[in-house]
Amino acid sequence: MTDAAVEAAVEAAVIAARSVTTRAERAGWLEALALELDADRAELVRLAAAETGLSTARLDGEVTRTAAQLRFFAGVVREGGYLEATLDSPDPGLIPPRPDLRRMLRPLGPVAVYTASNFPFAFSVLGNDTASALAAGCPIVVKAHPGHPGLSRRTADLAQSVLPAGMFSLVEGMAAGVALVQHPAITAAGFTGSERGGRALFDLASARPHPIPFYGELGSINPVVVTAGAADARGPAIGAGLVGSFTRDAGQYCTKPGLVFVPDGGAVETAAREALGTAPASRQLTTGMTDAYTSGVDAFDPLDGVEVARGTAADGESAPALVLTDAATFLAHTDVFLAECFGPVSVIVRYRDTELDGLVASLEPSLTATIHRAPGEDVGALAATLAAVAGRLLFDGWPTGVAIGWAQHHGGSWPATTASIHTSVGATAIRRWLTPIAYQDAPQEVLPAELRDGNPLGIPRRES
Repeated sequence: MTDAAVEAAVEAAVIAARSVTTRAERAGWLEALALELDADRAELVRLAAAETGLSTARLDGEVTRTAAQLRFFAGVVREGGYLEATLDSPDPGLIPPRPDLRRMLRPLGPVAVYTASNFPFAFSVLGNDTASALAAGCPIVVKAHPGHPGLSRRTADLAQSVLPAGMFSLVEGMAAGVALVQHPAITAAGFTGSERGGRALFDLASARPHPIPFYGELGSINPVVVTAGAADARGPAIGAGLVGSFTRDAGQYCTKPGLVFVPDGGAVETAAREALGTAPASRQLTTGMTDAYTSGVDAFDPLDGVEVARGTAADGESAPALVLTDAATFLAHTDVFLAECFGPVSVIVRYRDTELDGLVASLEPSLTATIHRAPGEDVGALAATLAAVAGRLLFDGWPTGVAIGWAQHHGGSWPATTASIHTSVGATAIRRWLTPIAYQDAPQEVLPAELRDGNPLGIPRRES
């Protein structure tokens, strides 16, 4: 796709951004898009299965999630609290005197969305970034992922059948992706993908004459700590659950538990080895991703003190794998063990009591961290340490699966994301596409309805 196509898409978005839309209108668009997805479900799933190799059951569930995200953001925009509307009444007695001040968030303008490989619906053309940006009132130019082009075009056709002209466009190709993030009319960008790809786009966004925010969700190890008490109480279940989690859907989850600290000699390792023997092989989305997975697992083979246990796979499939080592070896090669390997593999590190603190201290930030503990076991200090490096801290479960909700946070410090204060899932994902504006001593007719006297739209506001 040529730069001319990008230029046309962005110009249409600029024109669309000049039209002020109401929250009710945008909520209606989101709900209509959800209906279109549901109505075209069978064909969408067929296309996705042909292009990705993911099961139809998984893809059908993902369509349901994607429609739910659209409806969720319709509710967010109707409720209005996301605007952070705040009113300060005049007070001439203060030093300095306070005028009439009214503040809220407004849409940034045209934004770019770069879609993910591993979620062809939920983080793709009409995925969470698109839903939240539309809810905010921003026209969107989506850069399609090359792993599912036919599905992307079909979904884009659905979007354009619902949305006003210019509110949504699709572009394709690496050159288009580069031109898009550099276009002077694009005000922000959202990305879900690899650390390498995200960093390249982030650098381009930062190097612009007028830099823009780049919200990249990148790689993540998602460490898990199994305490001695938990291993004693339910080691077999934890080991089996680990394999089920990291092999789920070809291991192509940003929240896959990629690193697990387990007590030396416990039942967790034994159960994980047994579960690996019956774990399914899978097909990665592209040949490049398959080769990268194979190379990533093979990189552990030459290391002394490391065992790589592999499951079985047919030609063209990726075999699930466990990488097993001890604390000393892990700490001697953290550069290898802390590099994300996208696909169905996880690293188990055996520790003795005195070694756990050092292992945890070596961790880099991740989207999630998990603690498996025994009932009543005090893990307060461990939780505090892990909370400092994780966007979401889980207990006695697995991080694969990110619920849609008001309290959800799907983010973290680098290298998990490029913007640690924001989330790409949950209600506050909308905040990425908004910027504040304050009105001082403004006449009522100039003010947005959300800031006028009497709160005519009945939205949540702070008034003083």
